[in-house]
Amino acid sequence: MKRTIQVRISRGDRQFVADCLDLAVVTQALTLDELASNVREAIGLHLDGEDMEALGFSSNPTILATMELEAVA
Repeated sequence: MKRTIQVRISRGDRQFVADCLDLAVVTQALTLDELASNVREAIGLHLDGEDMEALGFSSNPTILATMELEAVA
């Protein structure tokens, strides 16, 4: 049973983009604070009314976000 929902954050041309690796959730925002809020809301809406155990998650999973950074030359 998974205790975390993994999210990958990358920087697009104009906004930050969050792509959930465990669920079909993608969202974007101009700031990282706004993106964090959007991720929580999008995942909450996606899971609303779902049986977490049937999806393979614990009843109260943590969202773990990692951010891709550009390499320094």
